[in-house]
Amino acid sequence: MCGFVEIDGAGISKDQYLMTSAVLRPFLSDSYKSFYPAFGQEPNKTVDIIIEEEGTLKQVSATWWFDCSVKDDFLIVGPRTTFNARNLLSPYWSHSLRCKRAILLATGLGESKKVGKTKHQYYMSSGAVFILGVLYQKHSNGKYSCAVITRDTHPKMAPYHDKAFPCFLPTDDEFLKVWLDANIQQHESINYVLDNPTLYPTLNVQRVKTYKGKQAYSSFSPVVLTSDTAI
Repeated sequence: MCGFVEIDGAGISKDQYLMTSAVLRPFLSDSYKSFYPAFGQEPNKTVDIIIEEEGTLKQVSATWWFDCSVKDDFLIVGPRTTFNARNLLSPYWSHSLRCKRAILLATGLGESKKVGKTKHQYYMSSGAVFILGVLYQKHSNGKYSCAVITRDTHPKMAPYHDKAFPCFLPTDDEFLKVWLDANIQQHESINYVLDNPTLYPTLNVQRVKTYKGKQAYSSFSPVVLTSDTAI
């Protein structure tokens, strides 16, 4: 995961909206937002994550960098690179993995790979909403910070990013209820998703100069990464 996610609500058709999980529909809008990690120790670089708190689903703004500390009403971004959570066996992530799981809605993301001495950036988009798994913490001042979960590289994604693979989540309501339930510390469906990285959305891949500008390289032929669940 290389640090760019977007949600383009205006690009979601009515049919796609109706196909979206009932759990997620209340959190969809027709607005556009893009998100970057808190590089440069910028706590205001946030993402909109969905969590369960006191039995209610809510969307909150969380600094996209798990390692944060409190100073008055603000967060101080720590030195540990934690916009991704990969080694979930580490005690560092254990509490959030049990009790503080969240989701991030997206329609596009950015990945990169070094080819020779050049960093190639790839913009990957879907015509529908997909879901990324997130771990978060709530700090004593009420602020949130988070990390997007990544897993081992996926063969379809490897040509464009071969170090890790975003943790895409299935979109069915029953799984999402389990994932978001703070009272469920372990569940076989959660273990299965984490242990079996799956490309749930179909993604259109284009090499770009910048993620936000999306200016494509004419020398790169667009590629379609078909969902692992496609029949």
